[in-house]
Amino acid sequence: MNLYTGDLHFGHSNVIGFDHRPFADCNEMDRVMIELWNGRVQLDDTVYIVGDFCYRSQHDEEWYLRQLKGHKILILGNHDIHILNNPKALQYMEGVEKMMHIQDEGKQICICHFPIAEWNGYFKGSWHIYGHIHNRRNETYEFMKKKERALNAGCMINNYAPVSFKELVRNNACFKQLEEEEQ
Repeated sequence: MNLYTGDLHFGHSNVIGFDHRPFADCNEMDRVMIELWNGRVQLDDTVYIVGDFCYRSQHDEEWYLRQLKGHKILILGNHDIHILNNPKALQYMEGVEKMMHIQDEGKQICICHFPIAEWNGYFKGSWHIYGHIHNRRNETYEFMKKKERALNAGCMINNYAPVSFKELVRNNACFKQLEEEEQ
C-alpha cells in the first residue's frame, strides 16, 4: 500500500508551537509520531515522505529512519539538506527525489513538497500531493484549497501518521470543513 505524510519535523521543538501540535515537548512528539507510524505502516508498505522529515534534532536522521517501518521515499523539502549529506540516513531510503509522478488508486499523482499552481497532467485529471504549508491557513492555503485535486500531506492534518490516498482526500476535506465551521 502507498501511504503519504509530510512536514514531520522530527526533533524540531519550535514546530510544536508553530503548528499547535498536541505534544508537551520534542521527546513526546517523536515518541508518539514513531508509534503512530509503526502502528499504521506494514513492512511492505511504501511511505512517501513529502518533505521536511527532520529538523534541528538532537538525533541524526538515521536514528528516526531505522525505527520506522516500510519502504521510505523522500520528496525533498526545504529542511532536508542534512539527509542528502548523511550516507547512513540515505541507506534507509528507497529513493530521494525533488518531485515524483506515480499512480495510486487509479489516479495519476504529482508529488512535490511545495504547492504547485498547475502540475503535470493538471488538465487531464491528475492529482497533486504537497506539503510545506503545514496547517497554516494563509494565502497559499486559500489558493490551494480551490484546487479540487490538490492534497496537503502535512502530518498535522492527517493525525500525525502516514495515510492512504483515500484518507488524504477525506482528511483534507475535514480540514476545509473545520475552517468553514470556525467562521
